[in-house]
Amino acid sequence: MGWMEQLGGHIHEEEDGLITRTDPTALQTKKMPKSSPCVFPWSSLWLASLATLVVQSVLSSSYSSSSSSTYQRPAAGGKRPGFMERTLILLDVNTRSPIRVLNDNFLSLQLDPSIIKDGWLDFLSSKRLVTLARGLSPAFLRFGGKRTDFLQFNNQKNLAKFRGPGPDYYLKNYEDDIVRSDIALDKQKGCKLANHPDIMLELQREKAATTQLVLLKEQLSNIYSNITITARSLDKLYNFADCAGLHLILGLNALHRNPDNSWNTSSTLSLLKYSAGKKYNISWELGNEPNAYRSMVGRAVNSTQLAQDYTKLRTLLQSVRYYHRAHLYGPNAGRPRKNAILLLDGFMKNAGSVVDAVTWQHYYMDGRVNKVEDFLKTRLLDTLTEQISKVTKVVNTHAPGKKVWLGGLGPAWAGGISNLSDTYAAGFLWVNTLGMAAMQGIDVVLRHSFFDYGYTHLVDQHFNPLPDYWFSLVFKRLVGPRVLAVRVAGLQRKPQPGRVIRDKLRIYAHCTSYYNHNYVKGSITIYIINLHRSRKKIKLAGTLRNNTVHQYLLQPYGSDGLRAKHVQLNGEKLLMVDNETFPELKPKTLRAGRTIAMPPMTIGFYVIKNINAYACRR
Repeated sequence: MGWMEQLGGHIHEEEDGLITRTDPTALQTKKMPKSSPCVFPWSSLWLASLATLVVQSVLSSSYSSSSSSTYQRPAAGGKRPGFMERTLILLDVNTRSPIRVLNDNFLSLQLDPSIIKDGWLDFLSSKRLVTLARGLSPAFLRFGGKRTDFLQFNNQKNLAKFRGPGPDYYLKNYEDDIVRSDIALDKQKGCKLANHPDIMLELQREKAATTQLVLLKEQLSNIYSNITITARSLDKLYNFADCAGLHLILGLNALHRNPDNSWNTSSTLSLLKYSAGKKYNISWELGNEPNAYRSMVGRAVNSTQLAQDYTKLRTLLQSVRYYHRAHLYGPNAGRPRKNAILLLDGFMKNAGSVVDAVTWQHYYMDGRVNKVEDFLKTRLLDTLTEQISKVTKVVNTHAPGKKVWLGGLGPAWAGGISNLSDTYAAGFLWVNTLGMAAMQGIDVVLRHSFFDYGYTHLVDQHFNPLPDYWFSLVFKRLVGPRVLAVRVAGLQRKPQPGRVIRDKLRIYAHCTSYYNHNYVKGSITIYIINLHRSRKKIKLAGTLRNNTVHQYLLQPYGSDGLRAKHVQLNGEKLLMVDNETFPELKPKTLRAGRTIAMPPMTIGFYVIKNINAYACRR
């Protein structure tokens, strides 16, 4: 038997449950070396834990009189009885210092401009929707996406003729209801909130369903129509962000071009003046996936031109007194393939100092996949590691230390997949993304989308939280911005040549969120993703042993399994109490020294109470 220890928190295990050692930042799988000494210093507590566990394992095993203490291979056709149950993982965390310190708004949100076209923007004043968004604060709210570059600002309060089409039998009364709702909201002071009648919401869902077919057709054909954002629309958007405690980042149209292909700033200047007059605290960005402009509109914007555009925007912001210190983010490059990397490299060379953080986007899969197993593929989960490495290499070449944000992130493009990307199964991708991004120093992750058309959002069109929302809520409540190094060890046997090694147990650790007053500073939150089809046992060792643990185990609720659209926390179904009240997130207390048992294909958060970790006290 041997022991394995690693920093990144991923356990690499053969199909039959054998654990091997590997570089935590490597994407590709590796064969097990013949011998590999530990490269990290071990505390005396950690070593004592290992020794104790080895003794317990040996004493608890039952052997015949002719058996030795080493593992005996079963006869041909036989099985190793109880081996999976005897596979135990030891877990410790470096509590001396964090390896990363992220933005307090690490988990942030995005809204797509399409909500103007399909009418949902008019319902952002919903009391329930604002409550759900407030649950994920503090956070940024990026208003941007594919249609950022088709937005045109019109400084008028109410333009009914610009509203999207709807079924004739209700359009007139529906529009009148919207106007009456706006008048009622205008009379409110402070946060403007509404409780929309059910019939009004039902009519809106019918309208949105029709419009969404048009939007999806545009996205698949890469032919987009313009969208007008009025002063009234901007007021509603800002009211939503402000009431929910979110900081708005507004995307500007980079495809509004002059004949010489330089950026036309007329619409942007009008927007800036209006926003400044209203004293709206907004950050800005320009364009969305500029590397894809040629395929979208037949016109390319190269890195040099894009850098000039961002420099012009910075000058424009400085000319408006209210925004002379406003933050600017970009360039919102697409997935880091050849064209996107070339554009990012040229942009950083010419305008790296202009932006406050570098933004890029990542989608895991084509929106046409139709198997729940796709969300469990470790190879798919690990694609993000390689993409992050490509982007950070370019950024650090030109602007070492510049913050990098992952924007527009979603499980699938083209609106996602019904009954897949809006189910429990998608949570494996989402939570793993948060863990991987944090480990690799991504400062902010912007989830596409909080509330939107399609199936990749956090909240559905009935204003009910989907599984990824509950994962996000628990993450926000328990996980702080200080990232800690994880040390893992497990019982190990020599792997067979040619066997595929997969990474199906993922463990991440942070200091517990300082915003959670149920835990004192110095507490640690560990979150674990078990992709195995069998239960895994994890023993806290070293600095973590002999501490009380609060368990927050999230499992699918109901008979749909991984396709469930409801989540249970420690056996209790999670549902909103009312439009303004969240359910109580009750932990299950595990006594000191108790082994953590992770059920198959589940996600769990574990708070180590009162550990007084030095890295988390400051």
